[in-house]
Amino acid sequence: MMETDVIGQALLRAFADRGYEATLPDPSTISVTLAGGSSANADIGSWREHARGLAPGALAEAADAYAGQAARAFERAATEIPEPDLRVRLYPEEALGDMLDGLVARRLAPGLVEAVVIDYPDSIVPLDRARLGDLREQSAFGAALQHSIDKEPHYAESAAVHGVPITHVGGTHRYVGAHAHVLRRHTGQAPHGALVSFPLPEYLLVHEIGDVHLFAAMEAMQDLSRRLFDSGDKPVSPQVYWWRPGAYEEQPQPQALYGPLVPDLRPVGIQVDHQEKSVAFLTADTNELVELWMRDHE
Repeated sequence: MMETDVIGQALLRAFADRGYEATLPDPSTISVTLAGGSSANADIGSWREHARGLAPGALAEAADAYAGQAARAFERAATEIPEPDLRVRLYPEEALGDMLDGLVARRLAPGLVEAVVIDYPDSIVPLDRARLGDLREQSAFGAALQHSIDKEPHYAESAAVHGVPITHVGGTHRYVGAHAHVLRRHTGQAPHGALVSFPLPEYLLVHEIGDVHLFAAMEAMQDLSRRLFDSGDKPVSPQVYWWRPGAYEEQPQPQALYGPLVPDLRPVGIQVDHQEKSVAFLTADTNELVELWMRDHE
């Protein structure tokens, strides 16, 4: 006798109670027929793990909550794009997985993806590329970046960490990473650029490379980035990047935001053995950065 899929059946009943016909093409996918006759699919693998082991009453409540949220998201996806609500959010590259090709998203740096999302009052929904219609992808990114940077409140404060000055750009929203596109606002001339990290959606860390010893600066940035990454909700990455101002920053800001280029961000890192008084460089770009800094400080 086949075992009844209690979790799947609870989810199907929850959608039916809301007037939606739903099926399970496979255990990890639910397909829902929308009001206009179109269908929408969602991966329910993670939800199944969450629901596993719940008592019948709790399972029904969890299924109802999921169905309500999913139905709202599906119906919204069938409407026009609300341009004023577009924002840009950063994700670790592996977080989007197979969905990446179907979203309005691009690689910002190795291991780091920025995606256009719709900021609804009750949820953040990545924008599907299929919804663009006549809207150019670069226009969607430009509008989303401009809204994230200029319409969302943020602060910039500098503090010393182990004697190293680090600027914290933060906010109460998940779009602070968009400030990677306006790093000039948070640094001085920065002839050698800056060390930058994106540990949490609400934080961007910046250290302008200058007279502070580069190894001390990198250690401080790595330590702070890791601590924030380990302690926050939905972390992005503990990786420290070397921002090299270049072609992107040479453009007028509106052109840069609405154009195809992105800032030049290269992963860097060191491992210091204080007892042996040795330093290991973790990336090829670290070698180049150290050489440039040493040459300037001989």
